[in-house]
Amino acid sequence: MKKITIKAAVLRTSAMACLGLGMSGVYAADSLTLVSFGGDNKTAQEKAYYGPYEKATGTKITAAEYNGEQAKIKAMVDTNSVSWDAVEVESPELVRGCEEGLFEPIDWGVIGNKADFIEAATDKDCGVGMFVWSVALSYNADKFKDNAPKSWADFWDVKKYPGKRGLRKGAKYTLEIALMADGVPPKEVYKVLATPEGVDRAFAKLDQLKPNIQWWESGAQPAQYLVSGDVVMTSAYNGRISQATREGKNLKVVWDGSVYDLDYWAIPKGGANKAETMKFIAFASKPETQKVYAENIAYGAVNKKAIDLIDKKYLADMPTAPDNEKNAIALDVNFWIDNGVSLEQRYNAWVAK
Repeated sequence: MKKITIKAAVLRTSAMACLGLGMSGVYAADSLTLVSFGGDNKTAQEKAYYGPYEKATGTKITAAEYNGEQAKIKAMVDTNSVSWDAVEVESPELVRGCEEGLFEPIDWGVIGNKADFIEAATDKDCGVGMFVWSVALSYNADKFKDNAPKSWADFWDVKKYPGKRGLRKGAKYTLEIALMADGVPPKEVYKVLATPEGVDRAFAKLDQLKPNIQWWESGAQPAQYLVSGDVVMTSAYNGRISQATREGKNLKVVWDGSVYDLDYWAIPKGGANKAETMKFIAFASKPETQKVYAENIAYGAVNKKAIDLIDKKYLADMPTAPDNEKNAIALDVNFWIDNGVSLEQRYNAWVAK
């Protein structure tokens, strides 16, 4: 543990008291390694969470990134060599990781009052909701000035809308999108996808578009592809597209048929800094810090008290806006827990053909 002078301790205690961290935070860990999906999301986290927490506690934050590979976490836990203190995970991976014992249980006595959060942010034993996101259709408005695409059916219509399409190189979200493009109403997608015939139908629809697909594997790529002209429309995380528009790019989001869910903070089992990491997550879950995050990337806050703090000009770009939720579907976590492994294997084999 590094030495802390009396003056530094007093200043730090004062700062943490203002931020609601409490006196015990004076003895924070020397450093924490926090892992996200990178890109604009990571940048927003640095502004809202990492930088302010470092300033308040003196704890050095190392910001790393990955692409959701649960196998990396499992290898660390299984070999008792955990080097990540907290990691951003999507809901199916969180639930699966909880069941497999990969993550520490959450101490809500440290994090805060569950009643202050949306229910989905608090209903997992070993995760704390970070934000609400959507995968939605996005397009380059410079390419479609008179007749813009309005649906996933339009996304598949390469005659009316010529050009490459971007799709995530993974089954999750993509199979749902394929079924909606084939005419399945959003509310019936998982009912259809739960049948062998429905899965075959989704892959048959993907077959139609395959020659025109450019795959993306990281959240930053769809906006990059649109700006560079590599694709004219793509599936994309809404926050990444909103960020590009804030930077002056003429990109648009189609909310009909979007798929929304939460990302979560999780603490890999056996890490050395569990207590300090829990304090960091509590800090990142406060309405004041959630406000800063949401104003830097258009993902919905999970702390309900943050909503009134967020500048109204940003709310319309978030998945939680009422108009954006109308024809959206929630990712069916249980479906992907039960079927994710087999569907991802089939999808990867299909991509490789």
